[in-house]
This record gives sequence, structure tokens and C-alpha cells, in this order.
Amino acid sequence: MDIIESLKEEAKYLLEEGEGVHDWDHTLRVYNLAMHIGQIECADLEVLGIAAILHDIGRPTESKLRSCESLIVDRKPLNVDRKPKDPCHAEIGALMAEGILTGYGLGKETIEKIKGCILKHRFSRGHTPETKEEKILYDADKIDNIGAIGILRAANYSGTYNGRTHNPEVHHEDVRAYSREDTAYQHYHIKLKKIKDKLFTAEAKRIAEGRHDFMKDFFDRVNAECRGEI
Repeated sequence: MDIIESLKEEAKYLLEEGEGVHDWDHTLRVYNLAMHIGQIECADLEVLGIAAILHDIGRPTESKLRSCESLIVDRKPLNVDRKPKDPCHAEIGALMAEGILTGYGLGKETIEKIKGCILKHRFSRGHTPETKEEKILYDADKIDNIGAIGILRAANYSGTYNGRTHNPEVHHEDVRAYSREDTAYQHYHIKLKKIKDKLFTAEAKRIAEGRHDFMKDFFDRVNAECRGEI
């Protein structure tokens, strides 16, 4: 079994406890997108492929840490100075990947490149993608948030906190996160429709245009049906 296939099995196992929108299925889609874009962009496919497989392995740990923090806050209010640092799955995953990859005999430089991709696939805390491989993984991960699959993922996520199916009348800036009004349509307006303009690579932008148009047409149709149009 080569390293890619072996790492796929490890990632599947680590993601078993992950939430539905960030499970192995998501990772596999991101991997396939990254390989497609990477071939066109002439990227280092070994670094990119391994990083794509491992990019979300820190999510289950992040979820557990958030749950523990929530319990602490609910039971005993914390001063701002004492509040735990917000856990980040990208930072956790980069550290986990280093431990995993050391056992595969990869060189230190290669491991650092892979860690950089994992760390920077989440554009936060100043971790901006810089290398070609970092940008491609970032793009592939964001593309999986849009289009037909993006709508399904947004609806799945909304369902975990009993969000409404659809409400075209709500003012999007006034919606509280994780509330009944935080629907897939809300997610589209706040985040998904902005993704196509935040990508790095030309091929990712090309793919995103079609997926963006699909989302717009889909919600136009949903709104029409809600108005009673046949």
C-alpha cells in the first residue's frame, strides 16, 4: 500500500467522530479537487495530495475542545483573561500531521510544506496561503462549500441546530448564528456567495463561477416556489 492509500485509511479513522459536513466524504472531494487543480497548476502533487487527505483531521479534536469550553462557560462564567484560546482545527491538524508523517519517513522539508498547507487552508489568525500548494488546498476546500454540494452541506449544518428549511423574508444581517433563522439561504448570503471572489488560482475561479451561478439559480427557484409560483 502506497503512502497516499495508507494515509486515506488513517484519515477515515480519525474523521469517524467528525461532524457530517466535515467528514471523510468532504475530505475525499477536496482531495479530488486539489489533484485536478494541482495538475493544471503544475503543483507538487505529493505535498498537495497528502495535505488534502489530512487537512481536516484536527476537526474532531476541535469539536471536543469547544464542547469542553462550552461546559465551563455555562457552569461558571469566565473572566476574559481566563477564557481558553479558541481552538483551531487547522493548527491542531498541522501538529497531528507532523506526528503521523514522521512515521512514514518523509523528509523534514516535505513535512513542513504539508503542515503549511494544512495550517493555511483555514484563512484565519493571519495564516495566509503563500505557496502554490497552500493556495490550491485553500481553493479546493472553499469550492466544496459552494454549488450543489455546498447547498446540501449548508442545509445539513442548519439541521443540526433545528434551523428552518427556508425563510426568504429575513434580514440577513440581523440573524443570530445557530438560531432557527440561520438557514442554508442565510449561509448563502453571509458566506457562500462571496467565496468565488476569494480564491487564488485560475482553475478554481473557473470552477467556482459555475457553482456560484447554480446556487443563485437554485435559491431564485426556491424563492419563487415559496411565493406560490408554479
